[in-house]
Amino acid sequence: MELKKVSIIIPFYNCEYVDKAIESAIKQTYKNIEIIVVNDGSTMYKEKIIPYLKKIKYIEKSNGGTASALNAGIQNATGDYFSWLSSDDIYVPDKIEKQLHFMQSNKFSVSYSNFLLINERGSIISSPLGTGLATQTQFLKRMRRGCIINGCTVMLDMHIFKEFGLFDETLPYTHDYDYWLRILSKYHFHYYQDPLVNYRIHNNMGTIKHSAEIKLEIRKTIRRHKAQLNELVRKAVQNGL
Repeated sequence: MELKKVSIIIPFYNCEYVDKAIESAIKQTYKNIEIIVVNDGSTMYKEKIIPYLKKIKYIEKSNGGTASALNAGIQNATGDYFSWLSSDDIYVPDKIEKQLHFMQSNKFSVSYSNFLLINERGSIISSPLGTGLATQTQFLKRMRRGCIINGCTVMLDMHIFKEFGLFDETLPYTHDYDYWLRILSKYHFHYYQDPLVNYRIHNNMGTIKHSAEIKLEIRKTIRRHKAQLNELVRKAVQNGL
């Protein structure tokens, strides 16, 4: 099987755990990767990146939010596949190897996986929390109510960005959910059951600090895609998927 290159994009903004994220990317068992760290206007913790500069592609930009950092990474990527790693999360060592094999052997363009929670110290504090659904109809109905996909578990073929464009930078919190809904018209998200990402829970995480704004933005995103999702559900039911 051809050794495709995977671009791991790490958006970084004032995150004290960024060195742990970079370390987990460097230690991947699959070696045909590039690691792109996008500093989104950070004023703190930049020194944690310095030891890794020879092993990563490093981009600095003014602050524009996670979507803008991901887009900057994608525009500078040379890989065949996209993989996103938040600067406070960790990939298990064989994340890329397992997920890429899963996708290539089944000819999938998009996949997501199970994940575990870790605390500030990196200790696992949960059983696997991913959501895989048995049918496409069930998946679409669930995605119509909210996002069940942890963005850092996603791997997708880089050509999808040429086809559907980049993340919407006007959505600070639901740019990932919005993007998954945009591409659902053509691509199925295939679920890999092993936990491949350790998702860190800590006091400074955006999902805690901005929970009220996030709820509003989720509702806005659902409204934006409601007609298309209803049609996709109707077709999936009709076709027995």
